[in-house]
Amino acid sequence: MRYLTRFRSMLAVLALATPLMAAAADAKPPALEPVPEPPPPPAGFEPDANTEPQVTIIKRGEDTIEEYRINGQLYMQKVTPSHGVPYYLVKESVDGGWARMDGPGERVSVPQWVLFRF
Repeated sequence: MRYLTRFRSMLAVLALATPLMAAAADAKPPALEPVPEPPPPPAGFEPDANTEPQVTIIKRGEDTIEEYRINGQLYMQKVTPSHGVPYYLVKESVDGGWARMDGPGERVSVPQWVLFRF
């Protein structure tokens, strides 16, 4: 009985909200203006090569692998297969392995504290 009451209340809310959603869909968006061009960098500006990632592109068969390095340390790889969706391999720690990251979703980082060494 409780579910039937909840279903009826949800149906009533949906019936009241439908005309409002239709009115919102018919509304015209505000006039949009183009974004102004960014100013040029200051004269004599040179990007620091140590802070910019170095990208190496490797072809393995039909697949393309892009290796990203900072200060010579490989920290990420983008793998683009000949068929399918590209994915990323991200280094979990300096000594650790690689974790696969398929999309823009938040990656779960598991704490890996060293408590004892033998």
